[in-house]
Amino acid sequence: MNNFENYLFWRSAYYFIKEHEFRIVRLSENQQELWLENKDHKTVQAIRLLRYDLAWSNWMVRDIERVSRNGELIRKQLFMRDISVLNLYFSPYGPVDDDSFIDKPYLHPESKKTKVISKIVERQNYSDQFAWLGRVFLKELPAPVEPDYESFSEETDRMKRSALHEANNRTRKERALFEYGKPFFTYIFMAVQILIFLLMEWAGGSKSSIILIDFGAKFNPLILEGEWWRFVTPMFLHIGFLHLFMNSLALYYLGTVVERIFGNFRFLFIYLIAGFGGTIASFLFSSSISAGASGAIFGCFGALLYFGYIYPKLFFRTMGLNIIIILAINLSLGFTISGIDNAGHIGGLAAGFLATAIVHFPKQKKPARQVLFLVLTIAAVVSSLFYGFNHQEKVTDENSVFVLSQYYLIKGEGKKAYEYMISSHYYEDHPSPEYLMMLAEVEININKFDEAKQHLLRAVAQDPNLHEAHYLLAQIYGRAGNLEKAVEHLQKAVELDPYNRQYSEQLDMLKQRKEVFF
Repeated sequence: MNNFENYLFWRSAYYFIKEHEFRIVRLSENQQELWLENKDHKTVQAIRLLRYDLAWSNWMVRDIERVSRNGELIRKQLFMRDISVLNLYFSPYGPVDDDSFIDKPYLHPESKKTKVISKIVERQNYSDQFAWLGRVFLKELPAPVEPDYESFSEETDRMKRSALHEANNRTRKERALFEYGKPFFTYIFMAVQILIFLLMEWAGGSKSSIILIDFGAKFNPLILEGEWWRFVTPMFLHIGFLHLFMNSLALYYLGTVVERIFGNFRFLFIYLIAGFGGTIASFLFSSSISAGASGAIFGCFGALLYFGYIYPKLFFRTMGLNIIIILAINLSLGFTISGIDNAGHIGGLAAGFLATAIVHFPKQKKPARQVLFLVLTIAAVVSSLFYGFNHQEKVTDENSVFVLSQYYLIKGEGKKAYEYMISSHYYEDHPSPEYLMMLAEVEININKFDEAKQHLLRAVAQDPNLHEAHYLLAQIYGRAGNLEKAVEHLQKAVELDPYNRQYSEQLDMLKQRKEVFF
């Protein structure tokens, strides 16, 4: 009984699910009401099918209002600007009274952003309604010709099974994309970076420049000296507990997702290449010491963006909007807050996308595309390294030279610090007063006092207010026994920095020595 209407109900459902990739949002317990959704469809984004024997139009009016409210909830859940809902009634006949309201679109009374288009598919007009649906969805929905109403029970069951099987099969395939692998390397990387952080704290503190350099932080001068491993090791180091905590948290949430989608060894490749790419970008655009897993973590964002590139509908239906918002926030913070190596973040993001394109998805092969992205990645790496190593003045600054010189001095390698400073282009091309003063400090360390004095005199000639240079000159003159000159420069240092107790105490001692000497 009513087999024909049931058949039309499930035939239409199968058509929307199979031909137009709508997915089931809700199916009532009695299987008489079905909600479908496809936010990417150009004409209709939600469909409600109801198998019901219509009687009075006032019930339909209230029902259409309810459909509008449900459609508004779907619109908000999917973050859509507006939505069109197709509302189909499958009935052996229409309402017995006025039905003129049926063909008029109904707008949600408050938001005006949800439009409901209602149609009645009944025995007398199903061919016309199927033709109308074919025109709306731009794909023909053939109607049964001269049906035998008593023979539709088995066909209805078959069509229902086909529709539900198609929906479940698509759901299983989509779920399988997110469940290929189990996280393993994510936890390994988390454990490694925590262990190294503890070792750094034990060695002297993860915020110490010396400790960071010792443990392999990205430091351009040493990379230029040939320490290539610093393109990889920084992704395992962190500067302070907060840095470690935030990156470990991000790695836990992002890394596990990426490793589940792409599998263990693809994730390993993506993560390492992203970290490497992030360090290269930092090498090119930032001369500061840097460390952290941020570049590799942004590579996980890149992997998820590649997922969105291949499966855009699934991406935006599941995690896409959240990923893009979080990514935009993080990049914005990188541009507005000082001390964040945004070049490394962007480099890691790009490298993660490229690395994912190289390995593609498990059990899927796109040889031409994978080779293309491999060639692009190699070309990007080679050209970046070539530029950096042939434009050393672009990837270093005075401060990085000072830091390396101090590092050599602390390590007891004063001669190495001296050779590095005098060979630098900063010394050859009109050195700044600060550079001359730092060079003098190195020369004092290796007992080149005459050279140090000449450099300090050049420094104070360029900048008479450089109190540290006056202090060092006082030390040199005092060592040489020229107490008058020593007092003169130390008095100048005290004038420029009166709150420096070391200067004041040294000046008192020099004055006493001068009185005794003379």
